[in-house]
Amino acid sequence: MAARRTATTLLLLVLLTSCAGTAGPEPGRGSGPPPTTASPTPTGEPTGDPTDAAWVQLMIPMDEQALVLLDLAAREAAGPRLRSWAARLRTEHAVELAELRRLRDLMGLPDTDPHRGHDMPGMVTVQDLDDARAARGGAFGTLLVAQIHDHLRQSAEVSRAEVSAGTRAEARERAGDLVTARGGQLAALAALCAGRPTDVPEPFACPSDHPV
Repeated sequence: MAARRTATTLLLLVLLTSCAGTAGPEPGRGSGPPPTTASPTPTGEPTGDPTDAAWVQLMIPMDEQALVLLDLAAREAAGPRLRSWAARLRTEHAVELAELRRLRDLMGLPDTDPHRGHDMPGMVTVQDLDDARAARGGAFGTLLVAQIHDHLRQSAEVSRAEVSAGTRAEARERAGDLVTARGGQLAALAALCAGRPTDVPEPFACPSDHPV
């Protein structure tokens, strides 16, 4: 299992640097410098190496897409337990996203998504969101938990890789904070499924193919 996790992390690192290094400007967003090219920030400091830039520019759309899915959980069909859990997670992600965007600006990176159109591990896709909008009741809850579990787990793996391979101090520190946050968020999801907290009196049926 450890070997598989290490291989997955290395693959994600390759995806990060290769996507960031080859992607062109995002359609409709205008042209700009390649996201991995070191360029001056307002203070004249370089942006850092391609891993730092690629990590920031992957985490931002990952969080943006996850926030859309978490917003859908506010509807009555999601059920009170899932709504409460999703609302807390949404607040945490909104704060995290703001911090990632500030880091992107500090690094002098363009407001583009070089991973757009790529099927990145852990990304909530447009199809996932369409399926969520069409689902109701237990079907919605199962989809929500499965997708958010993948998002939390994969974003933690990518962030661990950034901590190990990145070079910019601010990016590595933010990645370390995110890894810590994901540990707590995954634990909260496991508690939701087990029905352990006082505000979750009965177990939630987590998808069997997405164990927490």
